[in-house]
Amino acid sequence: MVPPDTIAALSTPSGEGGIGIIRLSGPRALAIARLLFVPRPRSAPLESHRLVLGELHDPRSREVLDEVLLTYMQAPRTYTREDVVEINCHSGPLVLKKIIEILIREGARLADPGEFTLRAFLNGRIDLTRAEGVIDLIQARSDQALTQAARLLQGELFEKIGILQEALLALLAQLETAIDFPEEELEIIDPAAWIRALEDQALGLLDDLIRAYEEGRPYREGVSLVIVGKPNVGKSSLLNRLLREERALVTPVPGTTRDTIEETLLIRGIPFRLIDTAGLHSSPDEVEQAGMARTRSKIADAQLLLFLIDRSQPVDDRDLGLYEEIKDRPHWVLLNKTDLPAALVEKDLGAFFPETIRLSLSARTGEGLDTLRERIGAWFLRDHPRETVPALVPNLRQKTIMEKARAALLEAREEMKRNVSPELIAVNLQQALEQLGVLVGRTTPEDVLEEIFSRFCIGK
Repeated sequence: MVPPDTIAALSTPSGEGGIGIIRLSGPRALAIARLLFVPRPRSAPLESHRLVLGELHDPRSREVLDEVLLTYMQAPRTYTREDVVEINCHSGPLVLKKIIEILIREGARLADPGEFTLRAFLNGRIDLTRAEGVIDLIQARSDQALTQAARLLQGELFEKIGILQEALLALLAQLETAIDFPEEELEIIDPAAWIRALEDQALGLLDDLIRAYEEGRPYREGVSLVIVGKPNVGKSSLLNRLLREERALVTPVPGTTRDTIEETLLIRGIPFRLIDTAGLHSSPDEVEQAGMARTRSKIADAQLLLFLIDRSQPVDDRDLGLYEEIKDRPHWVLLNKTDLPAALVEKDLGAFFPETIRLSLSARTGEGLDTLRERIGAWFLRDHPRETVPALVPNLRQKTIMEKARAALLEAREEMKRNVSPELIAVNLQQALEQLGVLVGRTTPEDVLEEIFSRFCIGK
């Protein structure tokens, strides 16, 4: 049910900038805006879907707040299918804050995260897959993820689910006819043909979509690269060099990094989640221990470990102890500090770190960093060629629901093979249809909706 109140929020990032947009949506959007807005000239009408120049005033003090462009959009031709007003004002934290405070004082309510899109969904303008496409579009980390989100937003997944539902309803109709005329059951349903239709029209499509999730997941979520090593080998310096910005604090003092630092690094258009970690060593400090526990958690989830050692120093027990922890995970050995005299020779390296990729570099000067980036991109594309990446990719929630629907259909197929009664087979088809209804938002529980829309920013 759509709340009857009017909501307001900043729809652009807060901070100093050229333009800030404040959005209102609800039955009193225009009335509240009129309390503040004075058009220029005063006789200028507020026509729907037209920009109007004017000033915002505090309706109580009559103080001029800003010169703005205001747009009134009459329902239902709006994002939420409610009356919507957008105020284009100058983007300064204080003026934006003051305008929103006055709008709330005059009868609006501050919107919850994602509430504008939630209202669009509840009012039937978009289904749930399109709503999820909105947040995926905002959070896209790569061109491929942007394409995938746009396909969701355009309704392609909704259309495919609609085709799937129609196919299942046709198969269910056959079962229900057999239930109504039990003495003619064999003539009504050809089990082999029914199973072929189930496989071709339903299971095949579900299998393709589930497989698309796995193939497209790295472009949506990023590939986890974790930098590990003992303290003071240059992990934070390497992070900063790869990102080309001073993201992590670097000092000569060992143990500066006490927590994980994560940033996105694009290589060949692929998003890599580059994670700097606390150095692993013995420490009585509880904060350092907590940081090292988090490091070990990141190591367990990493798709590739970048094990950093200081080639200007002999390999010691701490290096070897850490290597024992990670050697069974996908990893490369990075020999840092090539700008200093080497204390390691190839023979030693082969003995300590056999049968692994070893790359030399200097996080201080940048030597070897281009080679490292190139090798990382080639490593990923070797197993994930671009031509295999699907354009339409479900998210994890959608994929999980599809797996539940698929399991119900597989059970229905097996029951048809065993000549089980149509009533029992129909139950499984109905369960699959219920899951698809949850997927597009027709029967989605309220707590699931809250979780989905809580991922949105306020103002969207």
